[in-house]
Amino acid sequence: MSEFRFGTVGSPTSTPKKPGGSVGAVQQIHSLGLSALELGWVQSVRVSEDTCRQIQSTAAQLDISISVHAPYFINLNADDEEWPKSRQRLMDAAYYGFLAGATDIVFHPGSYFNQPPQEVRERAIQRLGGCINELKAKNVRVILRPETMGKSAMLGSLEDTLIMSQRLENVEPCLDFAHLHARVGDGSMNSRQEWLQVLNEYQNALGTKALQRLHIHLSGIEYGVKGEKNHLPLRESDFALEDLFLALKEMNCSGRILCESPILEEDALYMKEVWEKL
Repeated sequence: MSEFRFGTVGSPTSTPKKPGGSVGAVQQIHSLGLSALELGWVQSVRVSEDTCRQIQSTAAQLDISISVHAPYFINLNADDEEWPKSRQRLMDAAYYGFLAGATDIVFHPGSYFNQPPQEVRERAIQRLGGCINELKAKNVRVILRPETMGKSAMLGSLEDTLIMSQRLENVEPCLDFAHLHARVGDGSMNSRQEWLQVLNEYQNALGTKALQRLHIHLSGIEYGVKGEKNHLPLRESDFALEDLFLALKEMNCSGRILCESPILEEDALYMKEVWEKL
């Protein structure tokens, strides 16, 4: 049985000023009839342990699944001088996210900097492995999710994220289907058949059970030959939502679908509605 929780990446725009913040966002997600929230810690992780505990208890009470979008400024291929700062951002997102009840930490894996993808991938796996070991030692139990990226110059092809996930425990992809559509830059990767291929590849790499805990980002997207330009409302884009949903149903997938469109909760509710109609 295919079951998905729907929600937003970042606080819904309709979140009231009081109590506001992430606790208010959790309450608002619940009152909208959604069931997942990805905390948008995309600039930095500035949150107290006390606030994290409040987020955790509110989410547990209202049955809202929590994840974190870690800061944008993480790069597994950063130079040796930059890497410690990148690493700290990821570790902070994981530590405070875990305290806030997050099970999954999404992050952008970085850039190739014109180096061979395979070489970059090896460096990334080595560095990410060190992070995983430290989190384990600190008893921080989260899944780190490198996101599939929308530009071909970025570390984060489907292959990159699957290989990282095969090689490291507690690592699984965040499938951003809009990014996968934009990354090719020619309007392809937008049909039920192509999505079935992606999901089969995912299953072959990580096993059938992994399809039961997919973590998906979704929005409309504008793109050019080099890939992603910016996110769009779903109905203002060429993204074939029903095709994707049919493929997810056919492969009996479950998990979370989190909306990153400019009209956050409006599109999250639209996705939920399309899913339920199918």
